[in-house]
Amino acid sequence: MNIRRYYVPDQTVFITQLVKYREPVFANEQYLNLLKEILRNVKELHPFTMVGYVFLPDHFHLIIHPTGESNFSKIMQSLKSNFTKEYKKMLGLSPSQSMRFWQKRFWDHGIRNDRDCENHLHYIHFNPVKHGFVHEPEGWPDSSYLHWVERGLYEKGTGWSEPQGSYWGE
Repeated sequence: MNIRRYYVPDQTVFITQLVKYREPVFANEQYLNLLKEILRNVKELHPFTMVGYVFLPDHFHLIIHPTGESNFSKIMQSLKSNFTKEYKKMLGLSPSQSMRFWQKRFWDHGIRNDRDCENHLHYIHFNPVKHGFVHEPEGWPDSSYLHWVERGLYEKGTGWSEPQGSYWGE
């Protein structure tokens, strides 16, 4: 299968990445913290603005805006390879030992406009509810939901159990 990626200068991108076989590795706080640390390190190497995020046990969603010379593919390649390398160290595996941690490839969507961005923010913030981990988005600590409450996208204390607006912009 040949995946085509489109790189539009100054474009915000929604990304979904799954762990291979959807193993719930990030349910372990130690591995989740490693992912967050690696993401911060990658941001230093390949600058980007984090618009939104959610980390779930077996996958994550990001909305990022690359701000340097790198594009979102370089950001993801760096994140995935550096995480896998450090994860193998934590497990006591040798660097030469083969491991496929991530599902092959990742899914991306170039954000078209403010409404599209808002719909994708709703989607990622509702994701823990959709998967049955919490009843309301504010109950999930590993997302940008509370940041967006502070910015006024959502009213404080008014969690919702159904997504506001449609993910597909309807």
